[in-house]
Amino acid sequence: MDLGFLIGLEENISDFINQLEVKVNPGEVMVLYTDGIPEAVNEQQEMYGMERLCGVLQENRHESVDSICERVVKDVKQFIGTQKLLDDITLVVLKKNSIA
Repeated sequence: MDLGFLIGLEENISDFINQLEVKVNPGEVMVLYTDGIPEAVNEQQEMYGMERLCGVLQENRHESVDSICERVVKDVKQFIGTQKLLDDITLVVLKKNSIA
């Protein structure tokens, strides 16, 4: 199972990282998240999944970044119901303002 890159185990991580420049147009949204969101599990042992996450993001893309974050977290909590999160969740939403 590929668990990704563990932070803090290597002093020099330059061989493990890469840099990429991405152009973000006005109004576009960039979302960074940890696997705890799509892998959240409900009472029926179903995972939240990428499709559901993308749907919530798509539906709320015109909202503020704070509102987008709140709606994703609320939807994850609603989805898992009484289940406890088995992993941490981190969500960062970036949005480039439109040029007026």
